Amino acid sequence: MVDSTCRVVDVKEISNNYRDDLKEWIDQSRARPRLVGFLANKDQSAITYAKWTQRSCEEIGIKFELRQVEREDLEEGIIEANEDRRVDGVMVYYPVFGGGHDQYIQNCVSPFKDVEGLCHTFRFNMYHNIRFIDVQKKSIIPCTPLAIVKILDHLGVYNHEFDYGDQLNGKVITVINRSEVVGRPLAALLANDGAKTYSVDLDGILQFHRGPGKQKHRVTSTDKTLKDVLPVSDVVIAGVPDKKFKVPTELLKPGVVAINFSTDRNFPDSVKEKASVFVPAIGKMTIVMLQRNLMRLYDYRRDAPFRFRFS
Repeated sequence: MVDSTCRVVDVKEISNNYRDDLKEWIDQSRARPRLVGFLANKDQSAITYAKWTQRSCEEIGIKFELRQVEREDLEEGIIEANEDRRVDGVMVYYPVFGGGHDQYIQNCVSPFKDVEGLCHTFRFNMYHNIRFIDVQKKSIIPCTPLAIVKILDHLGVYNHEFDYGDQLNGKVITVINRSEVVGRPLAALLANDGAKTYSVDLDGILQFHRGPGKQKHRVTSTDKTLKDVLPVSDVVIAGVPDKKFKVPTELLKPGVVAINFSTDRNFPDSVKEKASVFVPAIGKMTIVMLQRNLMRLYDYRRDAPFRFRFS
């Protein structure tokens, strides 16, 4: 029997707050930022994401241009966009080549235009807990991990009575996904904010945790299994790209916060019997975080006096 006390959250109610702030900023500043997205594959999820991005950008006044290219021409296209003063942000719909070469493509995007936060500069800062480019400019964080962090903050998982950077102290979080785009960055961000984070992948479970002070997180190997970590986790976040995979809800801690970011449903309906909050999808938040990153880069490149002020 489903527990009626479980709150199922549609992230639209969260993303609309950011969306309205973005639209207000664009209207008042009369900014007309231009975002270029490169599509070099025929992946249906990527194509759908591109359509959502275009529609969402047009609604708030961002100029979005989708450039469909052959993957062999992608690098040249990115370099051209990097050098084009009319372009304020660049993104790529992955996968393209897969593996290491996709990481090379990520590093072809200029840090001044990298709305996805996937280039080496921003990933280095994230993993080393370097939160600012300089005194006034925040580092850019990858969109989907940032979206999940903001959702957790909205849900009250972050404790604002603690100092900035310590607001997840005492929390145990499990992330079932260790991709270089979402899972690993997310585990690092959560650990850097004080959580004990278990990062689950096919090759085992790593623990991300921070040492004394505000230093960057550490990673240690464990011999733990899902049977060990799920019952002690205050938050479980799943993003396994496999329709067959389901989180074993009988292992979940009562009152857990459960978040799914896979296009496949990783949590069965029985999650509502254990969870206090269940977030079944986060796509709308990912797009609005991408737009938020674009606004920051727009400001940084122009050193605009009408600075984007939203946290």
